[in-house]
Amino acid sequence: MISEEQQEQASLYVLGALNAKEKAAFEAEMAGTPELRDLTLSLQSTVGLVARATPGELPLSLKGKIMQRIDSLKETAKPSPSIPAGLRFLAGPDQNGWKPLPIPGAFIKLLSFEPEHNYAVLLGKLGAGARYPAHVNAGPEDFYILSGELFIGNRKLVAGDFHHADKGSHHEENYSVEGCTLLAVLTTNDPLVAFAMS
Repeated sequence: MISEEQQEQASLYVLGALNAKEKAAFEAEMAGTPELRDLTLSLQSTVGLVARATPGELPLSLKGKIMQRIDSLKETAKPSPSIPAGLRFLAGPDQNGWKPLPIPGAFIKLLSFEPEHNYAVLLGKLGAGARYPAHVNAGPEDFYILSGELFIGNRKLVAGDFHHADKGSHHEENYSVEGCTLLAVLTTNDPLVAFAMS
């Protein structure tokens, strides 16, 4: 039986509200408790449905929290003396910053958030066999496939292929047989951007 404390920890874990030590402890506990793992997967699925159902414009309270998070990141990310102000670099093999989506085998990583210009750049990753459900696009989005293959309905995209979707357009189920990594440019009010920043 899952305790009330475990339920609370699962909720905080899904929302990305645990610090690194708490997250590691919860993941270890989840690994040994199938019932807790099932609850967490169920919560992740629910969060995903809520994110996809969110209208295009973020509620002011959520937008305020996101802006506070951005400000705190700016304060802690002081440029190195060898890197001129205004520039930022991320090493290709850096595995930090990936967030699991509430869809098994799907991850996103925020690379850049530009509120003044209303866009964000993310990496997306689908593991082999992962399926992202059909959805209506909250805003325009652009994808560039970096590796692997991505199917959008019956259309196959491979490394080097590009895809654009207009705001309000309908995407069939996205899935990957072998797994894929893609670069995405989305509007700042896209639910995936909000999820990446939460």
